[in-house]
Amino acid sequence: MEPNFIMLYVDSPAKSADFYTRLFGKKPVEASPTFALFILDSGIKFGLWSKHTVEPAAQMTGGGGEVAFSVVDSEQVDDTYSRWVKQGLSIAQEPVQMDFGYTFVALDPDNHRLRVYTMTEE
Repeated sequence: MEPNFIMLYVDSPAKSADFYTRLFGKKPVEASPTFALFILDSGIKFGLWSKHTVEPAAQMTGGGGEVAFSVVDSEQVDDTYSRWVKQGLSIAQEPVQMDFGYTFVALDPDNHRLRVYTMTEE
């Protein structure tokens, strides 16, 4: 058994779906006032559920974790950073070398952390 579904609790599924449509370059396969669902090329499902209607009620929303995007190399980290800055994403951490690799962190409209990284080769 392995996880195959990421669920984020958001203020407005429609607003967040617009944001992630631009980020992923694809539209959700399902959208309603309280929920939106993307199926990514990897097969992972990515859901956006209204924090006002989720049951049981969510105790924490944005900032309590992060969605991580692994890329091939530091050039792709920098390219993604530049593209996301141009798209107006808020940046919580500019590109930096850390002990695990080269990375930056952006925020979605609900302050969910979006980490882009490449691992340091050993």
